[in-house]
Amino acid sequence: MTKFSYIVFTLLIGFSTAFAQVSNTRERMEIQGSIKGKENRTPIQGVEVRTNAGAYTFTDALGEFRIWAEKGDILIIESPEFRSVRYTIKSDEDIDVLVEGYPDGDNLPSASRTAKNRASMHQAYLDSANFYKKDDIEKSIDFITRSIAHLGKRGNKKQLSESLTVLGQVYQYHGQYDLAITNYKDALEANKSTRTTLLLGEVYVLNNELSEAEAALEPLLKLKNMVPFQNVRLHEILGDAYKGMNQIDKAVEFYRMGLQIAKQNQIAPKMADLNSKIAEAYAKDNRDIEAEGYFKNSLQLAKSQAPERAIQEKEKVADYYNTNKRFSEEIQLRKKSLDELANLSKVETKNQPVTHASDTITAQRINYKIANAYIAQDKYDEAIPYLQRSIVEADGEDDLIVQKDATRKLSEVYEYRGDYTKAFKTYQEYVALVDTLYVRKEQEISRAARFNREISSKQNRISGLEQERELSQSKYDLALTEQQLAQESNKRQKWVIYSLVFGMVLLGLATFFFYRSNQQQQLANNLLALKSLRSQMNPHFIFNALNSVNNYIAKSDERSANRYLSEFSTLMRVVLENSEEDFIPLSKELELIGLYVKLEHSRFPEKFDYQINVDDHVDVDAFQIPPMLLQPYIENAIWHGLRYKEEKGSLKIDLVQRNKESIEITITDDGIGRRRSTELKTRNQKKQKSKGMGNIKKRITILNDMYKDKVDVHIANLEEDGSGTKVVLVLKKD
Repeated sequence: MTKFSYIVFTLLIGFSTAFAQVSNTRERMEIQGSIKGKENRTPIQGVEVRTNAGAYTFTDALGEFRIWAEKGDILIIESPEFRSVRYTIKSDEDIDVLVEGYPDGDNLPSASRTAKNRASMHQAYLDSANFYKKDDIEKSIDFITRSIAHLGKRGNKKQLSESLTVLGQVYQYHGQYDLAITNYKDALEANKSTRTTLLLGEVYVLNNELSEAEAALEPLLKLKNMVPFQNVRLHEILGDAYKGMNQIDKAVEFYRMGLQIAKQNQIAPKMADLNSKIAEAYAKDNRDIEAEGYFKNSLQLAKSQAPERAIQEKEKVADYYNTNKRFSEEIQLRKKSLDELANLSKVETKNQPVTHASDTITAQRINYKIANAYIAQDKYDEAIPYLQRSIVEADGEDDLIVQKDATRKLSEVYEYRGDYTKAFKTYQEYVALVDTLYVRKEQEISRAARFNREISSKQNRISGLEQERELSQSKYDLALTEQQLAQESNKRQKWVIYSLVFGMVLLGLATFFFYRSNQQQQLANNLLALKSLRSQMNPHFIFNALNSVNNYIAKSDERSANRYLSEFSTLMRVVLENSEEDFIPLSKELELIGLYVKLEHSRFPEKFDYQINVDDHVDVDAFQIPPMLLQPYIENAIWHGLRYKEEKGSLKIDLVQRNKESIEITITDDGIGRRRSTELKTRNQKKQKSKGMGNIKKRITILNDMYKDKVDVHIANLEEDGSGTKVVLVLKKD
């Protein structure tokens, strides 16, 4: 969080142009609050909450709202049911508004109370639909279906329009533009709304139905007292439509009018967006001088926005440089994007990719574009590292498309350089990726077809609900329809019950087999990890022991070296005998520890004495222990505690039976302590982590996961002044 604050602060300091300096240097925050009746705390839903900066929202069924604002902004709360309220935001504390004289549920007539409860449930369903809109389209549509069904056959047209608008937004988010247009039209037929009309115009543009967008939105230009943010969006969408029709001057005119409204109302995000869109319009018309000026403005304004927005704008400008063959400037800008993207991934807990139009801005794509810019300048040596990085990162992110393109381009670069062996090998990798991508595309097409069938079924269900509402206007048709629907409903309920039972059985079986497979895979992974860690312990132990031999040889103490090697060979025989075992008897581990401590004592006799005490009640043969589990702790005690002590120290190893199922192994030394040892380390030593201790921690974690807390280790200072170290290891039976 500190790094993120530092980045935001740096961006705000750097943004010193004439564009909205006061508002951009303030911190944006999410304000939460509620609006209730004062007498009985009745939640008031559907109240418009907006700021003078252009942000707006509505209260939900619980009377609660959330809105983004800055300190000093004025919060405006408006509703036909009470007088408008204005509040100056001073902090990010929650805001609770109590309205006098608002009729609560107890004072309403029974019919009104029923309508109020129905409206609350309807809004609750829509809130749930919005919650699942991005992650689960099927569940979102189910909630919308329930909201429409809850309205009844003579439901409120405004609420029906709200349900259909949310449904259109769901389809629009998932690229189902035709279905979105249909539902927006139905929503407008039920109840005219500026918000829904703007959404309809936006999806017309996305679906390339530009004339329809113009026809739908132009009537809104005559409206007065529109919410500023909606007014900006109106001009922006009309500009998009005219740009799509290649009417560049008209598009720029609407963008500029939107930009003027955004400046007047200090809507900072839209100022950056509209500068960028004006630049894109001029670039499309090959008016590079004007385009570059507005791109510079958008880059400056984007710095004060979220980091994702700044990266997005850099990539837009880099694409513009690429189109104009200004490769050096393109490369420089994309390298900055790479650095910011790396910093962003460190700050965020969920690293979601930044989107740029239909393109996803990821490290692999930026590296690939940098490489292409170098290739366009015939700088093949500079391009190769970026292509290689793009391939590696795409492989890590399972981005087959970029991986395929970068691999093909790398093969071509090798061919240009005359390195035909690497070119051929890389081309083979490219062919393999193409085959994999082809298989995946077939699977995606199959899933898309199934998805479309399910969506079509759900849309038919919603259309059926609308038809039922229309038929209910006629009493005669209503009676006939209710009789038929009752029979159909019973059949559907039976089929739903049977389907649910069958689905639950299948889900149960799938869950069982998945759980069993997952457990087996986890066990195999743990065993493989333990074997890998044991294989690392032995070379680490041998390396440290041979250092001792090297010390004797350096001192020309041949006799001590020979004696040490003889004892070392005995120790190594015991180590190698145990190296392939997951567990060994505790007695063998004690034998190994005794040999090891003896060797270390022979090297540092003036530094410490040692004792190995095994309680008479301990049955060492009844306990199993992972090999080489105790040695790293003893090695740390000698090398980092006792070796630096000025006077002679003491090392004790005690084994005590705690109960029938566990024993306690205590390793104590009266050395200089962990804090003092850390201070004595050299800078290079501080950079290096103890490999032996790191492996031990990993082994203990895996063993406890496999055997349900078999080993428990606690490390503490021996004395209150920080000197000495005490390691307590509790070992349980299998």
